[in-house]
Amino acid sequence: MILAMAKNPEHRDLFPGALEVMILQSLRFKPMHGYALVKHIKQVSDDLLQVEEGSLYPALQRMLKEGLLEVEAGTSAKGRPTRIYRLTNAGILHLEREVVSFNRMFAGITRVLATAKA
Repeated sequence: MILAMAKNPEHRDLFPGALEVMILQSLRFKPMHGYALVKHIKQVSDDLLQVEEGSLYPALQRMLKEGLLEVEAGTSAKGRPTRIYRLTNAGILHLEREVVSFNRMFAGITRVLATAKA
């Protein structure tokens, strides 16, 4: 759905907020248009994570409204007009909070999995 495990035949969705974190982290390093974000996440994850464009653009609009992103007019590699998304200072702060939260959640899951093996 929003962010799926591409190699898993069940196409499991990841945790709520995963798409937002992936977008913010990707834009932290350089501004990109939507299709470039999809390609970037897929490439960086070694084709493990797949973002559907139908989920990406509503998420981008939501983050624009929340002030986490800003947008400017740009031109794609093929010379077409496009919207380039850039992280705002509020977006950076939000990302940092989300990463801390994710790390806590991951540590808890890891402890539960370790206990289940014992």
